[in-house]
Parts: sequence; C-alpha cells; structure tokens
Amino acid sequence: MTVLTPHAENVEASWNDDGVEVRSFRYAPERLEVLGYSRSLSSDEAVRATAGAVAPLYALAARAALLRESVTGGYDLVHAHWVVPNGVVAGLARVDVPLAVGLHGSDVFMAEKPLFRPWVRMALNRASLLTGCSPELVDRVCRLGFDRSRSEVIPYGVDVDRFKPDPERRQIWRQKLGLSPDAVVALGVGRMVTKKGFHGLIPLLADLLDEFPDFHLVLAGGGDRLEEFRRSSAGLSDHMHFPGLVLRDTLPDLYRAADLFVLPAVHDSTGTVDGLPNVILEGMASALPIVASGISGIPLAVSDGEQGLLVEEGNDKQLFEALRRLLESPSERARMGAAARLKATEELTWSAVARRYRRAYEVALSRDPEVSGAKGSGAPTTE
Repeated sequence: MTVLTPHAENVEASWNDDGVEVRSFRYAPERLEVLGYSRSLSSDEAVRATAGAVAPLYALAARAALLRESVTGGYDLVHAHWVVPNGVVAGLARVDVPLAVGLHGSDVFMAEKPLFRPWVRMALNRASLLTGCSPELVDRVCRLGFDRSRSEVIPYGVDVDRFKPDPERRQIWRQKLGLSPDAVVALGVGRMVTKKGFHGLIPLLADLLDEFPDFHLVLAGGGDRLEEFRRSSAGLSDHMHFPGLVLRDTLPDLYRAADLFVLPAVHDSTGTVDGLPNVILEGMASALPIVASGISGIPLAVSDGEQGLLVEEGNDKQLFEALRRLLESPSERARMGAAARLKATEELTWSAVARRYRRAYEVALSRDPEVSGAKGSGAPTTE
C-alpha cells in the first residue's frame, strides 16, 4: 500500500508508516502549497483565494505523481480520497486499474458546484466503487450520477488502545486548565468553524451554570471562528475554556479529563457537513457519553439513549435538555460511557474498518476482472 499526499511545510518527501509507504509530491513553491491539511477553505464555507489559484498546479502534479507510481508499483486498485480534487485527478489520469472514490465532507460541497459537476461525473463514470463515512454524503454524490448499489458506507475507525480511560491521568489537563477535581466537564474537540455547531452551544452555558455551578465547557481546536467564540464567552471565562490547538500526543489525556463529549454539528450555509467526525469516535473510545446532532454519519456510531443522546440539528432546546440530563445524572453518564467504549472496541476499531474496506475492494475488483488482473498480485492495494 502506498499513500500519495501533497507536500507542505514540515511534510517529508517520503516515509514508512508501519508498513505503509507515504510519498508527498510538490506542486508549487512551498509558501504556495496551501491545499489540504484543513487550509483550503475559509471557515469551510468558501475556497481561499490562494487555494483556488494553485488548484490547477496541484491537479497537474497529482496526476503526474499518480501516473509515475502506477507505472512502477504494480497496484490492483487506486482509492482517491476526496472526490474533489483527487477523484477528478484520478479520473483524468485513467490508470489501468479499478478506481475507488472516497467521500469525507467538504469535498461533496465542492462536487455539487456547477463548475465541478462535469468533472465529477467524469470521475464517477470511471469509478468502480464509491465509499463514504456517511449515508448522506454518498446519497448526495450518487445523485450526481453514480449507481448507489456500487457504493459502500463505511465509518471511520479509532485506536482504542490509544484512546481509553486512565484514571491516573485524569487530572493532567484539569490542572492545566485550572479545573477542580470535582468539576463536571463537557468537552468539544474540532476546528472552530460553523459546521461543528459550537456557535449554538456557547450561548447555553449561562443557563447551565445557573443549575450546575460546577459545570465547565472546554472547546479545543483552532479555526477561523475561534476569536469570535472567545469574545462571545468572555463574561464566563471562569467556566469556558479554549486551549486552542492540542498536540496529538496530548489529546488522549484531554478526553480523560472530561465527563461527557459534545458536538452539536450542523449543515453550514453552503450545505457542508461533516461525514463522521473522528472526535466522536475518540470520545466513545475514551468512555465518554456523547451529546451530538443526529445528522450525517453520527448515527452510525451513536444510538440515541445508548452511547449518548442525539438531538435535532440546530435545536438549542433539545441540546440544553440533553446536557442537563447527563449533568444531573452521573449514573447515566457512566452507563452511556461504558456502552460507547464497548461499541468502539467491538465495531469501530481500525482493524474492523479495514476489513470492510477490503471486502469493498474485492467486490470492486470482481466487477472488472480483466483490468484488475492485468497488473496486480490479487490483494487489493490502494494509492
């Protein structure tokens, strides 16, 4: 398996990640390499000007990298993650193996734009398989011209050994944030953009504190709306915490400091929505009950009343009542948190997800045996 990824500052030319070869490709001077890594969109609602300007250079370089790799690699299958731009690039490259296209969220918003629809349809006509972490994302792209029977909804996975409860480390982040050992903490993790829904959560804090004076809300992550959120909650700064970007190595301990996880996701003004946020799965693996909107791929992981509570998108009253229910009942938090951890370990490990991808690849290869047997060794491999 080989992964091709765009180069950026501090991204090496190549490396081996536990048996997976990763190769980055250059497409512009480094200061203009702004595509990917959550930098292409402004608040996830508009393409940044620089990103739009370098997109043609990216497409040419990505196509060249894929063609070079396909000549020397002997691969069975190409899986182009993000239908725009990578699905389009792979469709244009027309390598002589089956093509799978993976959907993740903001790429679907781009695919639906009139400018990109013809190119997306071209890629879909070339594809043998469409994957997505959300039924909504898959359905939206299938409406652009793809046979739904050749698609698979596959959730993301989570490292349940990395994200797990550890009472001995519970106080690390609480001490950093100045939280008492007895404080009840709700945690949200993600970029501070509209589709995460944090703008609807922050105004509820004052009323929650009237009933639960020991309640604290922690929202971790960077993003275009971070300073706005800080300003809007300035009067409650003793109970509202914004640690900013959290290093990946320290993130498991942040979950361990919390009592529940909250992500009131929404469709933003452009229709962009997350598929299945990884942070939901990380919270579940950390044995936290989840409060989230029941949209997109979230119900694949969380069943209402079992691993947490699902609310209507944008319904502040339901969100308030769900938080109140868990804040007033430690036993409910413990029950749902245990169920969340169990589902993560039984159904949502990366090994379980990989098996589902492998089955999908095998079906895709069987649809065109002459092409799939031309170069490969029989085991589906992705770029």
